[in-house]
Amino acid sequence: MSKQVLEELDLAYGLAPEMFQWIAIPETFSARIETFDRVEHAEALLDGATGLLEQFVGWLVARQQAVNTFAFMLEHERGREAIPATEVEIRLGEPAWRIDHMSRLLKERLPRVELTAPVIGVRLEVRLLAAMVPLTDDLFPEPGGSPADRKRLMELLSARLGPENVLVAVETPDHVPEASNAWIPISQTPIKLTEDVKAFERPFWLLDEPHKLLVRDDRPFYGSPLKIIKGPERIEGHWWNGQTAARDYYIAQASDASCYWIYLERVPGGAWYLHGKF
Repeated sequence: MSKQVLEELDLAYGLAPEMFQWIAIPETFSARIETFDRVEHAEALLDGATGLLEQFVGWLVARQQAVNTFAFMLEHERGREAIPATEVEIRLGEPAWRIDHMSRLLKERLPRVELTAPVIGVRLEVRLLAAMVPLTDDLFPEPGGSPADRKRLMELLSARLGPENVLVAVETPDHVPEASNAWIPISQTPIKLTEDVKAFERPFWLLDEPHKLLVRDDRPFYGSPLKIIKGPERIEGHWWNGQTAARDYYIAQASDASCYWIYLERVPGGAWYLHGKF
């Protein structure tokens, strides 16, 4: 009996240690497929794109990674009349690595993609990764779903309606009230305030445009004479873009005890304006 056969028998019976050739996982993920024909409707790319997702999820699990943002690049004709690839970016509310979760978002996005030219290839690009955090099951689930459930709902709505149609209100670092907040896609990182502007009392209802007030007996008038009960809060800004705002804001009360946020323009002969209601 040859030495090789004896060694193989020892390995088979566990009498000798077996040395395995471990698979080396690539540091980065790259995958691409070519279509069998010129595809004119993005929805027809679902099977091929799902296959790329399956490869991607296998790589994520092997690397113990999760993904925040990835994109499918839909490649068109090459050559003299080549045009840039159509990008289908998918942003997740929280890092994920499950194929069912990502493929569901892909099914919502692809039918909404309008192709400018036939597709001949699909490439998957990784934009942002994060460490994999195992899922945990709470003993007492939150009523109405967990924060992760709500994030998945927002992801699904963004994929179905478009990121530009699922917005969240955020504060912006601007002193002028009408510019101190904005609406941005919920998938984007909220804007952080650079300083605390919440030290003053502000109304919950800000008018779209300030309403010029009448003045009677040297007092601003809105349905009845307004009595100043607090202020002023001086606000100046936007001198850098030619739209200078120089105002003194006050909290004023009407005869029926309703409170309003009004301001006086800090210019010669400045008028009174109503800007918000409490």
